[in-house]
Amino acid sequence: MADVVVDDLERVFRVPVREAGLGAAVRSLYRREHREVRAVEGLSFRIEPGEVVGFLGPNGAGKTTTLKMLSGLLHPSAGSARVLGHEPWRREREFLSRMTLVMGNRNQLQWDLPVVDSFEMNRAIFRIPRAHFEAARDELVDLLEIGDLVTKPVRNLSLGERMKAEIVGALLHRPQVMFLDEPTIGLDVTMQKRIRTFLGEYNRRSGASVMLTSHYMADVLALCERVIVIHHGRILYDGALSGLADRVAASKTITVRLADAHAALDGYGRVLARDGGRVTIEVPRTDASRVAARLLNEHEVSDLTIEDPPLEDVIERVFSDGDAAAASAAVRSGSPGSAG
Repeated sequence: MADVVVDDLERVFRVPVREAGLGAAVRSLYRREHREVRAVEGLSFRIEPGEVVGFLGPNGAGKTTTLKMLSGLLHPSAGSARVLGHEPWRREREFLSRMTLVMGNRNQLQWDLPVVDSFEMNRAIFRIPRAHFEAARDELVDLLEIGDLVTKPVRNLSLGERMKAEIVGALLHRPQVMFLDEPTIGLDVTMQKRIRTFLGEYNRRSGASVMLTSHYMADVLALCERVIVIHHGRILYDGALSGLADRVAASKTITVRLADAHAALDGYGRVLARDGGRVTIEVPRTDASRVAARLLNEHEVSDLTIEDPPLEDVIERVFSDGDAAAASAAVRSGSPGSAG
């Protein structure tokens, strides 16, 4: 049975609006106007036990709103969701004891207490038996290498140190489902890598399902085999990470190292970069094999590689026109032109 089951999930916010000026301010006291903002619209997907799924999209796409509904913080306007067999917004104790939500821009630890005291508070909240708590705490502290930090007040920690402590605190009760909203936001490259390594190891050890949002594509590449891409609250793509470039990207890049640094390359494709004999060429995806064969036949080549464009560029192509319907059609058809 799937750990997360979502069917036609929607969330509409009713937002007050008014014009600028004193007159509009006075009128709003008697007759307030509102508009509806559809943050999430008709989402449907499944996440199987042990899956790590990237949940991608631009700012305002509905990612955080979706995670808040799945973790029980928000009620949906329509549709249904089941997490570990529970309706999240009922906030049943058994459900809360088996899931966790980590938000990179929210502090869940007690600011003035040593980290270890916040861990003790979580033990009491989740009613974790002492032996289980100490075993989990020691394992997680060791995995994230924060043994020298746990006696410090949270306010004295750097952002990266605090984020590692936040993750430990969120996992002490051994959740089966993890919702991670930008867990590496604002961290330096080294700290991002450490947290990615930890999350991958925790997933392997525990078999927990993970739903991850991140603007750092390195997080997604390191942890996720499957991605769900949303825009304006709608799903544009749900499938293998490797298949996203195949279905959306219009081109491939050929990097070739030539013996003749001055060789003419007119007619092969668009030259993106040239450094002596090392040349990078962009070619239509369907022409990549033919162009590579031509280069090998017509030039003295010491090395040649064919690659998909960077995943960041693929995602940007999906969203480039800001139109979810057009982008969705492009993903379904595999025609990148309508999305770009």
